[in-house]
Amino acid sequence: MSRSRLVANTVAVVAAVVTLFPIYWMVLSALKPAGEIQSLEVRPWTLAPTFEHFQRVLGGENFSRYLLNSLGIALTVVVLSALVAFLAAVAVTRFHFRFRTTVLIMFLVAQMVPVEALTIPLFFLIRDIGTAVPGVGLNTLGSLVLVHLAFSLPFAVWMMRGFVAAVPEALEEAAMIDGASRSVILWRILFPLVAPGLIATSVFSFIAAWNDFIFARTFIISAKDNQTLPAALLVFFKPDENDWGGIMAASTLMTIPVLIFFVAVQRRLVAGLGGAVKD
Repeated sequence: MSRSRLVANTVAVVAAVVTLFPIYWMVLSALKPAGEIQSLEVRPWTLAPTFEHFQRVLGGENFSRYLLNSLGIALTVVVLSALVAFLAAVAVTRFHFRFRTTVLIMFLVAQMVPVEALTIPLFFLIRDIGTAVPGVGLNTLGSLVLVHLAFSLPFAVWMMRGFVAAVPEALEEAAMIDGASRSVILWRILFPLVAPGLIATSVFSFIAAWNDFIFARTFIISAKDNQTLPAALLVFFKPDENDWGGIMAASTLMTIPVLIFFVAVQRRLVAGLGGAVKD
């Protein structure tokens, strides 16, 4: 093994350890008894692992409802953002229209604005929309879907634009010569080739919607049944003493769906466009 390769592997291992250590500590704390978590003697292991914290979290009121709410919001955002981003990326890549460059720049500008700066304006906007459109106002899951969709689309469109641009236009022209319609070209030729890009943007959209706390806490005010898992973690923060075992157990359970989603799509993440040749 060359020296440069050894250095690169060492750096990769160190980076992996630094990245995974907080996750390890979270799971370890969830398995520790309450007294061991608060002990001044810090040990990277536990002598008496327990599932008491997990049982308390899973047996808590409305945990399954919060889980379904978070899953419903995240999956809806993933499907809608992938569909809209694909169509928008095709439009800005394949068609020439006025202000196309301005539209692309606006996608970048939308990513530069801090979420915290937009939370209050969005609160009043959602409140006003809810008076005209039922289902997307305050205290509804539709409001969270709408807001996350608005935040995930600029990144998704910008990323998908690169994947669509990488597909040779000669493939579409050859299909047109064979008599294929625009819809056939779009869904049977272009869509499978840009699937890796759709998967990558879907991962981003899923994680952003799944981990959201600010919007869920701001828009869901009084409808307790419409709360999501991140906001529901507040029940473990007590005025006198925090329930760190419950916090770590709930956080571990929240991490599992993200890992499952990532494992399910990770093969498509590393898949390339490959190639295509018309005979």
